[in-house]
Amino acid sequence: MPSSTPFSLSAEPNVGSIISGGLLSCCPDTSVRQACTLMHQAKVSCILITDQQTVLGIWSEGDVRHLDISRDELLDQPIRQVMHSPVHSIGAEVPLGQAANMLKHFRVRRLLVVDEALQPIGVLTQSDIIRFQGVEHYLLMRDLASSLRRQAMIVPDSMPLSQAQHLMSDEGLDALVVSRADGEHGILTERDLVAWVAGTKGEVAGDLASYPLFSMPASASLMVAVQQLQEQHYRHLGVTDGGDELLGVLSYSDVLANIEYEYVNQLRRLLDERDSALRLSVEHLRLATQVINASLDGIMITDAKGTIESVNPSFSQMTGYQQHEVIGQTPSVLSSGRHPESFYHNMWLQLEEQGYWQGEIWNRRKNGDVYPEWLTITAIRDDDDNICKYAGIFTDITDRKQKEARIQSLAYYDELTGLPNRRLFTDRLKLAIANARRHHHQVALLFVDLDLFKRINDSLGHLAGDKVLREVAKRLQETVREGDSVARLGGDEFTVLVPETDEVVGLERLAQRLIDAIYAPMEVNGRALFVSASIGISVFPGDGKNEEQLLRFADTAMYRSKELGRNKYRFYNTEMSDRNRQEMRLEERLHHALANRSLDVFYQPKVDLATGKLKGMEALLRWHDEVLGDVPPTQVIPLAERLGLIEILGVQVLEKVCAQQAAWADRQRVPIAVNLSVLQLGSDDFLSALDRCLAQYQLPPGLIELEITESVFIPERAEAMLALLEALRERGIRLSIDDFGTGYSSLAYLRKLPINALKLDRSFVEHLPQVEGDVQISLAVLGLARGLGLEVIAEGVENEEQVAFLTQNQCHQAQGFLYAKACPADIAQTWLSGETITKRGQ
Repeated sequence: MPSSTPFSLSAEPNVGSIISGGLLSCCPDTSVRQACTLMHQAKVSCILITDQQTVLGIWSEGDVRHLDISRDELLDQPIRQVMHSPVHSIGAEVPLGQAANMLKHFRVRRLLVVDEALQPIGVLTQSDIIRFQGVEHYLLMRDLASSLRRQAMIVPDSMPLSQAQHLMSDEGLDALVVSRADGEHGILTERDLVAWVAGTKGEVAGDLASYPLFSMPASASLMVAVQQLQEQHYRHLGVTDGGDELLGVLSYSDVLANIEYEYVNQLRRLLDERDSALRLSVEHLRLATQVINASLDGIMITDAKGTIESVNPSFSQMTGYQQHEVIGQTPSVLSSGRHPESFYHNMWLQLEEQGYWQGEIWNRRKNGDVYPEWLTITAIRDDDDNICKYAGIFTDITDRKQKEARIQSLAYYDELTGLPNRRLFTDRLKLAIANARRHHHQVALLFVDLDLFKRINDSLGHLAGDKVLREVAKRLQETVREGDSVARLGGDEFTVLVPETDEVVGLERLAQRLIDAIYAPMEVNGRALFVSASIGISVFPGDGKNEEQLLRFADTAMYRSKELGRNKYRFYNTEMSDRNRQEMRLEERLHHALANRSLDVFYQPKVDLATGKLKGMEALLRWHDEVLGDVPPTQVIPLAERLGLIEILGVQVLEKVCAQQAAWADRQRVPIAVNLSVLQLGSDDFLSALDRCLAQYQLPPGLIELEITESVFIPERAEAMLALLEALRERGIRLSIDDFGTGYSSLAYLRKLPINALKLDRSFVEHLPQVEGDVQISLAVLGLARGLGLEVIAEGVENEEQVAFLTQNQCHQAQGFLYAKACPADIAQTWLSGETITKRGQ
């Protein structure tokens, strides 16, 4: 709360410390008359126009003089039509001197004060500046005559109010002097116009004017005048020649306009010269008294023995000690006890030798609070060059130290969990490795990653995820041994540094304790969560020689733990790095192949078992890389799915097949089957890409067959897949289920599916007709297909015994090495002659 004292010689306050609350506001549809009524009742000079706590504009007393108050329609219009917007605002932490410059810059009388969240908390006015800026010395040296900007505008008390209002607006005046017939002067202000709009009766200026006009002679001190304005609660005073002649009217605006806001900066420049001034002589010290008293820094003068002789007001404000309490004492009254005797000994030794000491010191206030200050002590010498006094000048640097601590915390600690961040962890790891090299012991690094953490954020929200991370951080710290260091690298990744270890068994026990501690149920938002973690462990010097290698290898081991089923720990070995390097190289080359559209499509025939003729083909992906050589599809497809490239790959294969079908337009074409990934079917763009491809090559839909696996029919996506397959069937595209019998097929869904064929998986065909189990499964699939009216295509047919069994049991088509391996398009086109496919070896 602001002090009740009109003026203060203390350090410059900020805006938030002097304003009072109680903002008056109204909605945008409030009429001008209603707004004035609210202002008049609340006795305030302005009103904020808000909508759902958002400040839209401001309306003040000064705005009334620019409105024709004689026209009722203008007084009944919504306040939003005449308000000022945007509202000039200022932060609560801004120094008062800066606020004064803003008032002058924007040419306004008030500023809206907002907190850190930009919510309004008060209004800063010109009178607040004058009361608390600490400019009393300036005011004391100025008289009223020097602050008058114009002569008084005197009007008769019979002047109509509307005319008086227009006069104030035209002349840019906030008040008029109203003269009565008996010669007595009164004053009509903007606030009186607000009162009239609010309903106060009156027709002429004399009806609303206040009598008599409070006046003072022009020779009076400006400071005395301001004090009288505050004590009398006036905002204007008349300035006379010392007799009856009125020279003008002085307002707060006039006072503020004449205050030189560079005053404080000038004082600071004077203070920069104080050291040399203090060294010259005691006489200069006396001449600098006014500067010292006005200084925002604390100043203490001692004699040559260190006995305090004087202090300035800022000293008292900072320390809590009044002048009479410290005069005759030594500076040790402020001692915090934080510094050893050697600190003060060296300070006085430097003062005696160099006549100057500067540095940071911790002192104690009268109330017991210990605070930091930046202290400069200067020895003042007499004409004989002997030290006669010491001048200490200090500034409270508490705020700076707090900001430095905050910066330090943000630089080295994770804001969410309070754990060391990556930067501090790396520093500690470097130090631990250096120490291990000197003393020949091992350093262990455990990389901890939460399993399926994204699912928590997606289902419960990020706030719940943050709670989980804080709880995990707490459990990790409680579980590790003294001397071990826990850090958060980011996201859901944590590390544990064991700076000294000699046994693997101990690390295994620690890793298991960490896993068990994390997995214990934790309550988040009223529900119990079970969070598991995967841990990778690397050890110096066996696994890595520096911090970068240890961290990378522990990360690699952690991912291996996830691959093994999660909620496990795994030690690093070199095979993991070899595997990672191979995978990274494979990823790089796959990106390159897709960018250059260098993937190939080979074709394998589907043969009618009854006639031996070609019934269709299956398009099979082939990739020969100039660096890697031949890469099998079993590596390419999972990698593309993991990298999110399967849609691009699938479209390229589909385009190549359609282009090849178009190139064979002069031949007897057959349907070509293209395998689809579950992720492709789940894409929103799949159907449009398929339609676009068929249209581009003018291809009949019946020449394309799509092969899907049973994995698309898991319960959570079965209905969506069913709708998609219906859409494909309506386009005339053939559909078949690949690898039937090895996945998630549900007979309930199977009877609903709009499919044309089932493909009997090669794992069942391989041992026909020798293995009884495979025989029975194959017969069951063939019987099921007949019952549903579906074709059956047997994969992996390699011998005549298999052909005989399949033919005998009414299998429709066969596909396998007995007929042909997958071949390039130029070989595959020879099958389109319509003749019987020649079996290999015949």
